[in-house]
Amino acid sequence: MTASPEDTGLLPVLRDFAAAGFTADLMATEGGVFCAVCRSVSAPEDLLVHWVRRLEGASDPADMLAVVGATCRGCGSDGTLVLGFGPDADPAEADVLGALALPPASGAVGRAPGETPL
Repeated sequence: MTASPEDTGLLPVLRDFAAAGFTADLMATEGGVFCAVCRSVSAPEDLLVHWVRRLEGASDPADMLAVVGATCRGCGSDGTLVLGFGPDADPAEADVLGALALPPASGAVGRAPGETPL
């Protein structure tokens, strides 16, 4: 059996990313992305994005999240950034998600940590 976005909870996904080395906390702000390691705020397009894992709430499809595994260019720390998307998304998170420089699918290096094929 394969897991779909609505079958997976946030905590197991965060554990999978941490096990893959993405341990720093990255957070969306109105000014960009805050890195808890170097305490800098960077423009979303300056993050080096490695993976994006999409999640949807099983009980409420409006609970849509993107878990991003990225590197802070300021200090080189690998971390996770959790962003809401969809109709109920926080405007700052939606702005950050829309501005990320996502790698094209053709350039993907594989599935995100913990992701299974559909």
